[in-house]
Amino acid sequence: MTAERPPTIADVAAVAGVSRGTVSRVLRGGDRVSLTAQRAVRQAIDTLGYTGNAHARSLSTGRSDSIAFLLSETEERLFADPTFSVLLRGLAKALAPTDLALTLLIAGDDAGRERAARFLSGGHVDAIVHVSAHENDPISADLVRCDRPVVVCGRPLQDHPRFWGVRADDCGGARHAVRHLKERGCRHIATITGALDSGGGQDRLRGYLQEVGEDVRPELIVPGDYTATSAVTAVDRLLTEAPDLDGLFVGSDLMARAALVRLRDHGRRVPEHVKVVGFDDLETTVNDDVGLTSVRQPIEQICTEIVRAVHRGRDGEDPVDVILPTRLICRSSS
Repeated sequence: MTAERPPTIADVAAVAGVSRGTVSRVLRGGDRVSLTAQRAVRQAIDTLGYTGNAHARSLSTGRSDSIAFLLSETEERLFADPTFSVLLRGLAKALAPTDLALTLLIAGDDAGRERAARFLSGGHVDAIVHVSAHENDPISADLVRCDRPVVVCGRPLQDHPRFWGVRADDCGGARHAVRHLKERGCRHIATITGALDSGGGQDRLRGYLQEVGEDVRPELIVPGDYTATSAVTAVDRLLTEAPDLDGLFVGSDLMARAALVRLRDHGRRVPEHVKVVGFDDLETTVNDDVGLTSVRQPIEQICTEIVRAVHRGRDGEDPVDVILPTRLICRSSS
């Protein structure tokens, strides 16, 4: 070996006192290689600074320089709900200045969860960004077992020494939305919730309840699941059980836009008859012709904080829960 070229597998083999085949087997995972030989190869890799492939780098540094974007939804939801693609794009942008690669894992059904669990248990990533976490999701147990820092995009649904949280102030944003409807003269304010097995869905409902206070009416609270179909069903139910509603806070913009259309189908003009506020204020909403008033999530800042949490988690720091402020963007729907 000369100073003009980087170390090779042959150099590692010579320093470790083993064959090139043994080095290759260690780099592939150590199958059929004694522990003594594995230790010798790892020490040689560290001594020589061999970084000829990802396996060698992982052996010498203990890191893969890759993180997982783990989505607990189906592929259909990935493409139907713009929130996920915006988060994925924002996270990729935030990672661009770093050396970290991003791997997408979809775990919205049993088969997807099994594939994701196998991949994560293999130590292929340094950290996991968990998106759209749900209560009682079987993947949670796999995340605990994989021994990697987990950054939940939202409120962590369980306490664990490796689980970080990065999220918008869902409760505060919901309170601001309902307060805005009150200030616009609404007296019978309904809500279509997000999925109530998610931290965001729970916190946005909590904000609605806190702001409505003692005036809450059970028939004005209808559950949704962040899909357009659930919003259509919810509007039909609301207009049957609470026809006097004059304000509507919806747990996501995707549902809010579907609700606007359904209200008009029933002859309810927006905002003359019913004022509507959504939640998210993504680019796809800003650029359309709906004119939806919405609570804006700071997506770019969320993604920046997620990457910061990944680095801190890899360095062994204790988890924290980062909560970022939202902002109400007023348009013609209210």
